[in-house]
Amino acid sequence: MNLIRKIQKAKPRTDRWKSQRHLKHVRSHACCACDSEVNIEAAHLRNETDGGMGRKPSDYFALPLCGGPEGCHARQHRVGEETLWSVIGKDPFAIIEALIASSPMRSEINGVRSDRELGITGYYPDGSPY
Repeated sequence: MNLIRKIQKAKPRTDRWKSQRHLKHVRSHACCACDSEVNIEAAHLRNETDGGMGRKPSDYFALPLCGGPEGCHARQHRVGEETLWSVIGKDPFAIIEALIASSPMRSEINGVRSDRELGITGYYPDGSPY
């Protein structure tokens, strides 16, 4: 008789696009909120993206924000994204588009975005879409 039963872990999410190279590109820019050049972090925009509750969005939704406890990245979490961007008066999606256009990964990002518009969220190991 088995006294304990192990719970199967959920399969990891595979539809999130990740790229350390694109995040490095994002971190190479000044903070898009206050123009600081110190302690820049790649902050993921969550509203109106492919993220969800407890799920980080794809890396092409990252913006350069300064870090630290008083930085713009922490401020974004404290006051909320909508409030932060309305106070700053900038469109985060326009900044994301500019970052993608200058990214060394732009062709791959554009391919992933085109696939998602067609409803393709990922690929099986044999290359067929799911």
